[in-house]
Amino acid sequence: MKINRVIISGGGTGGHIFPALSIANEIRKRYPESDILFVGALDRMEMEKVPAAGYKIVGLPVMGFPRKPGLKMITFFKKLFQSSAMAKKVVQDFQPEIAIGVGGYASGPTLRAAAAAKIPTLIQEQNSYAGITNKLLSKKVNTICVAYEKMHRFFPKNKIVFTGNPVRENLIDNAVNREEALKYFGLNNKERVVLITGGSLGARSLNNAVLKNLEIIAKSGIQVIWQTGAFYFSQINNELKESKPENLHIHQFLTRMDLAYAAADLVISRAGAGTISELCIIGKPAILVPSPNVAEDHQTKNAMALVEKEAAIMLKDVEIDLKLFPVTQRLVKDEERCKIMAANIKVLAMPEATKAIVDEVEKLIK
Repeated sequence: MKINRVIISGGGTGGHIFPALSIANEIRKRYPESDILFVGALDRMEMEKVPAAGYKIVGLPVMGFPRKPGLKMITFFKKLFQSSAMAKKVVQDFQPEIAIGVGGYASGPTLRAAAAAKIPTLIQEQNSYAGITNKLLSKKVNTICVAYEKMHRFFPKNKIVFTGNPVRENLIDNAVNREEALKYFGLNNKERVVLITGGSLGARSLNNAVLKNLEIIAKSGIQVIWQTGAFYFSQINNELKESKPENLHIHQFLTRMDLAYAAADLVISRAGAGTISELCIIGKPAILVPSPNVAEDHQTKNAMALVEKEAAIMLKDVEIDLKLFPVTQRLVKDEERCKIMAANIKVLAMPEATKAIVDEVEKLIK
């Protein structure tokens, strides 16, 4: 068989974009001649990341549903109407054989338009608690690929396929060694390494916790790789010009996440589904700080899935200023406990997730 034309829609954060690119890369690997078109939201990070990965993208003026009533609600419906009309035209013009949604604002109008045109549709739900867009789409799509158990709470049971979450290919290959990683970041091999990341956009409260604990970090005997995120980097860099501890290595964005993970003995991060899938693949102990600003508190549910299996520690966002670094110091220096957590988290990995999703794509097209 051949796959000629595919639409992949969604984005907003790295947690949606990286799985989408992994799926696209796997389709391209199997069908090098395939034409893959992304549909994203204007002014969101997919409009930059997708072309950088070598794929075409169309942007819709769609926005998130306002949390409070007001003028934004009028803007929301106006943009939704425009986006639905644009998505319908994109589907008519491109004539895809399948449309794939990975979550994010743009996937709603795009998959609704594809389903209305009787084109096979598939959504990939990354979280343990389904988002509103995917819950609404589940009635119209053909297949729903999930990464957590008990997802029949949100979706029709007969459409669910348990595949796991796609992760970046270079993490699965795991071709880098620790020595290479330490050299890349200018670190020594005598002291333990902690990686702190709030995701591609950064996390304000995690960044503030670091800033409030500079003295503890300076005296800790631990090396810290800190990804601040694009929103916060310039301000933090200026703030720390005179006072940055030598053992604190600040980065706006980690382009070589494979090397960052390879260097780390412990990872501190949010509990987005994509990050958790990556931690399982690489088998690293983690302290998870769920974001309090996400729908249905789904990051806490993601984190608890690991905590219950003694594969991670969870701290609430409100307590990290005081607790994060004392807990980090104790844990990273307890090598035996880190080994046990690493073994427990590794068991949960699903390295074949991307292949399994593209297998489902092939079934739908057949």
